[in-house]
This record gives sequence, structure tokens and C-alpha cells, in this order.
Amino acid sequence: MGEKKKKIIKTIKIDVSKCNGCRACEMICSAFHATPKYSSNNPARSRIRLVRDPLRDIYLPVYAGEYTAAECMGRDKYVIDGKEYEECGLCRASCPSRDVFKEPDSKLPLKCDMCEDDPPQEKPLCVQWCINDALIYEEREEEVDEEVKQEDVEIGLESMIDTYGWDSVLNTVSRLNTARLAATKKT
Repeated sequence: MGEKKKKIIKTIKIDVSKCNGCRACEMICSAFHATPKYSSNNPARSRIRLVRDPLRDIYLPVYAGEYTAAECMGRDKYVIDGKEYEECGLCRASCPSRDVFKEPDSKLPLKCDMCEDDPPQEKPLCVQWCINDALIYEEREEEVDEEVKQEDVEIGLESMIDTYGWDSVLNTVSRLNTARLAATKKT
């Protein structure tokens, strides 16, 4: 097991009562993560999405969390202020049972990265663009285990193999390994 290390944990607190459903958070997130940056706008590529039911006046921003390889049993419903919400709609995970938080072309899972950039952003862009202050950026310090989870690596590889095929992934890894070895010999 890895050693404990103090780390800044970045989170976005959501004040549902302030969200008016404008979807500015989805637009700026998808533009920031476009290749090249800001070259296109496709909310399907956004790491934040709006659970929206305008007839019942429900607007709930949800940002992408960890990928999960298994479908959960979360089919419960919650009543909040007299309004009914399905648990699946509130979930932050990318999972096999739905297409939310998946790259539309490759189907690879998407996860909020808090708009990490060089130079760094003061706050994630969705927070900066939220005109009603429904999204609030917070930081806290926690002790965490510093280690790479093998299952995260395997999930990513399985996804790439499913999308591009075993031979293509193997050829790419081989080419990268050869390039890395050549770079190591030069130094």
C-alpha cells in the first residue's frame, strides 16, 4: 500500500436552488476540452451535465466522477422539496448502463479534471461561468494514499481495446516503448 500524503482535494459544491438551467457550464466545459481548445462546442463531451425537467422546474448540475465497470443497483427515487429524482440521474459515474459522461466518438469515460491547465485556472471554468453562483469551488486538505490503482489502468486499456482493437493498441504501446527507449539512450 502507498504512503499517506497531504493533498489538496478540489470539489464543486452545487446549490440547486440557484441553478436556472442556462447550461453555460456544459458549453464552456465542452469548449475547454475540445481539441484544439475552444475550437468546438458539443455538450456530449462536457464533464458536467444538467439534469433538466423544465416542466417541473428541476435543474440540477452533476459533474463527472469515477468510471465504474459494473452497473449498480441504484434504481431508488428521492423526493426533495416535493420533487421526485431518480438516483441514476444524480449519479456522477460513467457506467455500462448509460451513455452519460462518455466521449461520443471513442466511448471512453470522461471525468471532471477541474479544468487543470498550464497556467492553472483560478477555479474550474464551469464555476467561473455560472452567472447565478449555483456552482461553488472549494478546496480542502486531506491525507490520501498515493498510488496508481491497477484497476484504473486496466479499465482504460479494456476501453481502448474495445474501441480500437487489440492489434492497434498493441502496436501503439510498442511504438511508444521504442520511442521512450530511444529517448532514454540519448540522455
